Amino acid sequence: MKILVNIGHPKDVNILKNIIWNLEERGHMVKIFANNKEDVFQKLDAYGFSYNRGKHYKGLIRKAISILENDFLLYKISKEFKPDIYMGPGSVSMAHVSKLFRKPYIAFIDVEGAKLAIALMQPFTDVILTPSCFNTNLGKKQVRFNSYFELAYLHPCNFKPNPSVLKSLNLNENDKYILMRISSLNAYHDIGAKGFDFASNDELLGFIKKLENYGHVFLTSEIKLSDKLEKYRLKIPINDLQDCIYYSTMYIGDGASMAAEAAVLGVPSIYVTTTRRWGFINDLEKNYGLLYTFSNREQALEKAVELLADGKIKDKWQRRRERMLSEKMDVANFITEFIEKYERK
Repeated sequence: MKILVNIGHPKDVNILKNIIWNLEERGHMVKIFANNKEDVFQKLDAYGFSYNRGKHYKGLIRKAISILENDFLLYKISKEFKPDIYMGPGSVSMAHVSKLFRKPYIAFIDVEGAKLAIALMQPFTDVILTPSCFNTNLGKKQVRFNSYFELAYLHPCNFKPNPSVLKSLNLNENDKYILMRISSLNAYHDIGAKGFDFASNDELLGFIKKLENYGHVFLTSEIKLSDKLEKYRLKIPINDLQDCIYYSTMYIGDGASMAAEAAVLGVPSIYVTTTRRWGFINDLEKNYGLLYTFSNREQALEKAVELLADGKIKDKWQRRRERMLSEKMDVANFITEFIEKYERK
């Protein structure tokens, strides 16, 4: 079987890597079509994947243009590769081209706010895989599974933390450190959303100084940082981030994906956002107590200090993680088998 996969975001690389390896081990051919968003290409290179390059632009008008350009590029690739199935996180261009070639497209969605992309994609899509906690009913094409896409790469079957990442940070396993993320919030589903919304670099520095009372602080940022803040920037190999999260004491930030990654790894997680909470965020918070959500950064800081003052907080979160894992599936294995069974229909 030949499978054409799309990757439009760094998280997609994480979700798909084990699925791709599973499929290739079972004798299937997989081709990757990737858009140049953030560090997608760097992540693919680090894992040794070969891929075809697509287009990605910022701004709604330029994004619309990129859909047409990617339609054309995918059409050319499909003419040569002749895929049996198209698969991957929701892509309007993949949906269009799969329909032109009369082949099934199996899309992944976990963000309810991507309404425009879903509306443009859904008529041309055969199956939409979503977590069971997804808040939107997408009709008869929707197939729900009891897990999160983060467990395609962070389920214990697929993830073994590597403590060598601590050497990159000049730390050992007894050292405490806090990961903080500031996102650019420029995706479709981020329109109108705000996260930390610091008015200045000095405001951000003051926030970090308060967290430093409880351990080292490392910052991942999609925005430009001042010279004073650069010393906090997390500097590790690009594919070591999940190892770094696992050994951290806490995550606090306005990146939903990283908040969920921390939560499923049993790390106290605080998500700061003004937008509505996605289904997977709600599930991790309400059903498992692995995550907190705040729209006000001062409230987030207050909760962070409360949790950090508890010397047994990581042990408590690991027990909560175990309960969550006992109820959730290995998503990489589920999707691998779903693709194979679907092709045989």
